[in-house]
Amino acid sequence: MIDENKRPDDMLRITTPALAEQFIADQIAKVRKQVGNGKVLLALSGGVDSSVVAALLLKAIGQQLVCVHVNHGLMRKGESEQVVEVFRNQLKANLIYIDATDRFLDKLAGVADPEAKRKVIGGEFIRVFEEEARKLKDVNFLAQGTIYPDILESHGVKAHHNVGGLPEDLKFQLVEPVKLLFKDEVRVVGSALGLPDGMVFRQPFPGPGLGVRCTGAITRDRLAALRESDAILREEFTKAGLVGKVWQFFTVVPDYRSTGVRNGKRVFDWPVVIRAVNTVDAMSATVPELDWALLKRITDRILAEVPGAGRVLYDLSPKAPATIEWE
Repeated sequence: MIDENKRPDDMLRITTPALAEQFIADQIAKVRKQVGNGKVLLALSGGVDSSVVAALLLKAIGQQLVCVHVNHGLMRKGESEQVVEVFRNQLKANLIYIDATDRFLDKLAGVADPEAKRKVIGGEFIRVFEEEARKLKDVNFLAQGTIYPDILESHGVKAHHNVGGLPEDLKFQLVEPVKLLFKDEVRVVGSALGLPDGMVFRQPFPGPGLGVRCTGAITRDRLAALRESDAILREEFTKAGLVGKVWQFFTVVPDYRSTGVRNGKRVFDWPVVIRAVNTVDAMSATVPELDWALLKRITDRILAEVPGAGRVLYDLSPKAPATIEWE
């Protein structure tokens, strides 16, 4: 018997547009056979996996696909807007947009432990998604951005997008068109589907989003400082041609203040930490030696443009002993 969750030994790696086009054609036929005239629900996070699945299913079944994007208030600057622009405005997807920012941040108020924050964010996402799922009629299928490493690491149990915790009474049949692909192959398929490079080559982003980069108990003002400083960092790295050369880069705003001087007066502001790493498999990571002029330019902009930012630091710690993320 063929194990549908096992990649065949003779399966070609998808490395070219031609192979991607053939894969897309094969999956369109399989999805249409599986789904028929049914409706498919997809939690569209804006990440690489769910975005590629959404674009693929749109080609296969069009308006039979219902996408739900939950903005939990912990996205990077402009990310939710990009999801709406690409999928609703450009690809004409049936997209339900839920701004649950207040709901999530209210639940997270005063929660400082990293694992507790993860549980709040993951649990609340499931509840929001379940509520939307129950409003819809005649939806029997749930699409997920499962990829092959998820299967290898979780023994076939998918929890990457937090949808695996939906109540069993919903009785969804799973649709997982990229479940036998590795991440690099998913990106090739995404490019072949015409998705923008900023979405296809999106850097790894933790499920709890900025929640694990706004360390300790999240406050709205510190979260705003984190989002703005991260946007500045990404803009300057893009101008410097470092996108694609540095594996991952972001900022962290810790939950403490340090003394400073602004306009001749003593202030207590947050430090902003720049984190940049290079890695092959994320099991170990090195820190790139960035140009001093670039670091100074980023520092000047953050201190001038981000309210509450009083210092800028560069994290020089490799993995191990440090991890890539701070929480």
